[in-house]
Amino acid sequence: MQPDFDLLKSQLHGDLFTDNVQRVLYSTDASQYKELPMAVARPRNREDIQKIIAFARENGTSVIPRGGGTSLAGQVVGSGIVVDLSKYMNKILELNTEEKYVVVEPGVVLAELNQTLEPHGLLFGPETSTANRCVIGGMLGNNSCGLHSLIYGSVREHILEVDAILSDGSEATFRQLTQEEFQHKLNGNPNQLEKAIYQNIFNILSNPGNQKEIREKFPDPKLTRRNMGYAIDSLLNSEIFTPGGEPFNFCKLLAGSEGTLAFSHRIKLNLLPLPPKYKGLVCAHFETLEESLEGNLIALKHGPGAIELMDDIILQCTKENIEQRKNRFFVKGEPGALLMIEFACETEEELKAKAAALENDFRTAGLGYHYPLVTGAANIKKVWALRTAGLGLLANIPGDRKGVPGIEDTAVAPEYLPAYVADIKKVLKKLGLTSVYYAHIATGEIHFRPLINFKDPADVKLFDQLMNEVATLVKKHRGSMSGEHGDGRVRGKFIPYMLGEHNYGLLKSLKKAWDPENTLNPGKITDTPSIIENLRVIPGKTTPEYDTVFDFSRYRGYLRSIEKCNGSGDCRKSEAIGGTMCPTFMATRDEDKTTRGRANILREFLYSNEKENPFDHREIYDILDLCISCKACKAECPSNVDMAKLKAEFLQHYYDIHGIPLRSKLVAYLPRLNRLAMPLRPLSNFMMRTTLLKKTIGIAPQRNLPSLSKITLKRRTGNGIPLPETPSKGKVYLFNDEFTNYNESDIGIKAILLLTKLGYEVKIPTHKESGRTFLSKGLVRTSQKIATENVQLLKDIVSEKTPLVGIEPSAILAFRDEYPELVDKGLQSEAEKLGQNALLFEEFISAEIEKGNITPEQFTSEEKQILLHGHCQQKAVASTDPTKTILSLPKNYSVKEIPSGCCGMAGSFGYEKEHYELSMKIGEMVLFPAVREAEERVIICAPGTSCRHQIKDGTGKQAQHPVEVMYEAIK
Repeated sequence: MQPDFDLLKSQLHGDLFTDNVQRVLYSTDASQYKELPMAVARPRNREDIQKIIAFARENGTSVIPRGGGTSLAGQVVGSGIVVDLSKYMNKILELNTEEKYVVVEPGVVLAELNQTLEPHGLLFGPETSTANRCVIGGMLGNNSCGLHSLIYGSVREHILEVDAILSDGSEATFRQLTQEEFQHKLNGNPNQLEKAIYQNIFNILSNPGNQKEIREKFPDPKLTRRNMGYAIDSLLNSEIFTPGGEPFNFCKLLAGSEGTLAFSHRIKLNLLPLPPKYKGLVCAHFETLEESLEGNLIALKHGPGAIELMDDIILQCTKENIEQRKNRFFVKGEPGALLMIEFACETEEELKAKAAALENDFRTAGLGYHYPLVTGAANIKKVWALRTAGLGLLANIPGDRKGVPGIEDTAVAPEYLPAYVADIKKVLKKLGLTSVYYAHIATGEIHFRPLINFKDPADVKLFDQLMNEVATLVKKHRGSMSGEHGDGRVRGKFIPYMLGEHNYGLLKSLKKAWDPENTLNPGKITDTPSIIENLRVIPGKTTPEYDTVFDFSRYRGYLRSIEKCNGSGDCRKSEAIGGTMCPTFMATRDEDKTTRGRANILREFLYSNEKENPFDHREIYDILDLCISCKACKAECPSNVDMAKLKAEFLQHYYDIHGIPLRSKLVAYLPRLNRLAMPLRPLSNFMMRTTLLKKTIGIAPQRNLPSLSKITLKRRTGNGIPLPETPSKGKVYLFNDEFTNYNESDIGIKAILLLTKLGYEVKIPTHKESGRTFLSKGLVRTSQKIATENVQLLKDIVSEKTPLVGIEPSAILAFRDEYPELVDKGLQSEAEKLGQNALLFEEFISAEIEKGNITPEQFTSEEKQILLHGHCQQKAVASTDPTKTILSLPKNYSVKEIPSGCCGMAGSFGYEKEHYELSMKIGEMVLFPAVREAEERVIICAPGTSCRHQIKDGTGKQAQHPVEVMYEAIK
């Protein structure tokens, strides 16, 4: 019988969902697994968790705790009730700086916690690469480590107390116990389940035979990254079972238990002082990977804080990326591998001495050929960016073969790494596979990511064979199949082999004692399903192909462009972390408003489609409705998933079936409607302000629609543009975009006057509108026609010497971003060339400043302060750096960029009545408060027209375009 979820929903303070969309959203994580849950819950408090567990027990189902959903081993995939703690249970409850501890709810994000701690000179030590979105509860479940595990260890070493709900709904607090307190738990405990779990661990670990098996079969104690099974080996070292051992604390067992034993709701963490401020990276260059493995052992003797490995495959990938080429500033020659070795010292002299001593040891051993010391926060950040960027490029390899999790988490003691890697290479060669080698070499964990195609049944068998063969190697070197990513579904199978059947029996008895009815996250660690069951894709099923308007051939089609999303959840970072992706998630903390969530819905409904037209899915339409097409995911997602492009394509096909909504049609055709309205401008502007019109077309009554200018820019320049009075420095073509032409022609005039006064000949060529309004509303075929006409009109006149310069970022950047994938293949190379020479106004001026053609002496010496809000698409496709460069050119102008993401207006999005509230909420996260707090004399600057309108509506302040600021500043 189907459980009565309506009854449960009525009992919860939080949320409960049973609809298909939410279930699909939570059916997968960052692993290759997928399983549809019965329901999704978002509890607000401890009582909600207790009710959910009770309901699950009564109805014979399970509870799957979930945080950020970034797990790589399928830990949060299951058929029961997925319980998302990140939405509401994310508060810091107590901070004690004197005793150096903090108490948090499990949904607190690690990076946000450390932001709070930093002003107090403290931090929570373990740090994962997912720090900007992973939560403390998930870190506890996985026993996470991270970059600096060499000095900070894992979460297990830093958990002081855990308040948890047991599988029977009772409450328990786990903390450090004296021997007397432990005995009380055994003998005087009124909580029968809690008493049983203490009795169980006592029976297991007091048995000499069990002790011998554990000490002989668990991973080498020298290995710090050892996450296989339950940590009974750690508890064995407590004073209850080992004389002179450390105090007993069940928190050590909960760390790495993946939510299978108890449901944590309050966690007390140990805090550490911030590291010394003088940091440096010795970036040692080696001829071969094997040399770097030996070099690691030498580097470890010098007491570094971290050592990271980067192989030649990743280094080669970084050459292909314009941004990452800049980050290769320290790379010399063609190294076979790099070691990034970090030191943190009290003085600069100490740092240099450590680096020199390490280099001397490398040279004495005949290892490496170049050992630069990189210092300064900006440069160190570039080095780490280089280390991670190549992996993103690898994730973008076209086709169905992906670098899948499986053997990526194996670890052996560092001294065994050279032999272990040699063995791994032999296995990969035998199976016809290649892999990259990277990550945490200091602690014996190298991430291997062979490319596997789970759509191919032969590759599925190959994956199973690979896992089995690697398990043999790991056992040979007494390592761990899981170093930091957990067992989950992908590695749990190997626990009996790795630890022995006897020890596995102990783990199963422990699980049974804690969770007699198998309610808590079953199928993880013990009794796991086959590693090739419940995959995201169906082996042998053909990937659907679709005829599209955009060219998706680079990634072999529309669906494969969606499948680039690997579930890593980078789109779940908050406004406190910074960046732009994903503004709707930042404002709501809802999974269905992430890029990942939208990709999951697109993939599932298209891949499993049974309808005649695969695009005929209202579920997809609804989930994409709140994608504001900011383009941030194209830049900030490590897989560069371009959700705005995917959305536009979907809408075109959806409208082919259901027709174009009136408001969407009006917004798309607005430039052409404005042309018709210009002769009746006063009446048109009056009508745009009326409540009746707004109500009729679905515009928020609080909004003021953009007014038409007194005269269009095209008409104002109809008689030609005067030549500069001084010798010409060159010719530029000004793109008279549809927003500047009709709504802000005064900015266009100022741009022309400014360029002319600076010595440039300005021409407005014949062209069409940019097509941005059509793109934003999914009228992609019309956009394609516009793009084709514009490329044909401009390709023969626009060049590097005579660039096309634009005022509105969303318009001019269409040439660079969308046009090359919109026009026919025969015109693509011309479109790409045109896009390279289609520049933002700020990009052109900045380049001329760099050439020495524009100087500070041409501008005022008056003192001004400028607060800049960058345009979303500018941040994604270009950069705000040129804007900051030109605004700071006048010698006494200072510029500060607001660390805001999207303003919230996003073209027409914020004008639409059903989106108004969310739009303003996005603005209120960072942008509005920063603008309100600025002194009246501070100039608010925003290149985007919709951004300026949003700032006006949200704060009452008038923002200026950079053109206006520079026009006022020129002498």
